[in-house]
Amino acid sequence: MALFSQAPQQNQDKKNETLSRSQVLIAMAVTAIIFLGISKGWVYLTGIPMVPLYWQPQHGAIGLGIGVGVALLSSLIYEIWESYRLAAQEYLEMVLKPLELIDLVWLGLLPGLSEEMLFRGVALPALGMNGLALIITSVVFGVLHMASAKHLSYTVWAIAVGMMLGAVTMYTGNLLSAIVAHVLTNALSGLIWKYKQSKLA
Repeated sequence: MALFSQAPQQNQDKKNETLSRSQVLIAMAVTAIIFLGISKGWVYLTGIPMVPLYWQPQHGAIGLGIGVGVALLSSLIYEIWESYRLAAQEYLEMVLKPLELIDLVWLGLLPGLSEEMLFRGVALPALGMNGLALIITSVVFGVLHMASAKHLSYTVWAIAVGMMLGAVTMYTGNLLSAIVAHVLTNALSGLIWKYKQSKLA
């Protein structure tokens, strides 16, 4: 009897926790502006140059391959790793559920550009552009994707992705590959998640 009487309240609480489409888009835009501001301030105050960003077809192709690979691998891990699936589902429901398909463009571009400029473009060279810098920037990148302690497995995956993005930046000396990979990963992962949810509905 007590369980039944608590159920409507639990449902109401969950409903109240759901973000609206505008809240998610505003949060993404504000976060992107903050990250870009930190990047510009860091370069200005330290004088350490940012990793260059320039068009190079080969580097773009590398980013394309990494982006598709990470999105597909993430989808596979989602299916076989229960802890990751539960953490990712909660995180993605909060972020993706309110969004329309057209919003996936912003989901790719805003974090993809701002996070890569900060973590791989500025922080990586500022910390030495070496293995230790790669580890530090990847761990911080991953931790910022942890909404709560329950999302540890999702954070571990974000750290691994950060390592890949940092490694390709160090290899190419160009921010293009990491940006293309990040934008594509976010957009494709969002599209795959939306497609799976529509099949379940």
